[in-house]
Amino acid sequence: MKQVLSRTILKIFGWKIKDISDNKIEKCVIILAPHTSNYDFIIGRLAYFSINKKIKFLIKKEFFKFPMGRIFTAMGGIPVDRSGKNNLVGSLVQLFNNSKELTVILTPEGTRSYVSKWKKGFYLIAKRAKVPILLGYLDYERKEGGIGKVIYPSGNFEEDFKKIEDFYRDITAKHPENFNLSAK
Repeated sequence: MKQVLSRTILKIFGWKIKDISDNKIEKCVIILAPHTSNYDFIIGRLAYFSINKKIKFLIKKEFFKFPMGRIFTAMGGIPVDRSGKNNLVGSLVQLFNNSKELTVILTPEGTRSYVSKWKKGFYLIAKRAKVPILLGYLDYERKEGGIGKVIYPSGNFEEDFKKIEDFYRDITAKHPENFNLSAK
């Protein structure tokens, strides 16, 4: 029911969802970029419902106050305390190691506002958990989203990030002025 409803809503708003990922991938980190609007969450969540993919996603702990906490938890939300050091990378690696199947979505920009560089946690998690990184995207110009590429971390962040940069270079954000494709 969620799958049909999500597809219908996306179709009404003119969005197409493409999933070229290998459905046999049992564990992965999906990065979603660009992330410049609250609509990214809504469209992205509908997209994953539409392809019937169970996911977990990180969201700031402030969203987990009653009554939204129960809703976000049911949708796969993992609360994140952004106030200080919390060993989030280690916690997620452990979650991967203790799970048979797990897909976690992260936004490497960390916020909808302009940032000078991406956070590297997604890469560290994938490398340490020995899982691939899937490049999720929402292209507002084409009204298209999905999974566009799979990257297996080599351990050379600069080399791997070049592939990520190349992929996202032609993706149009809802607010392009807030999208900076840089890890430096």
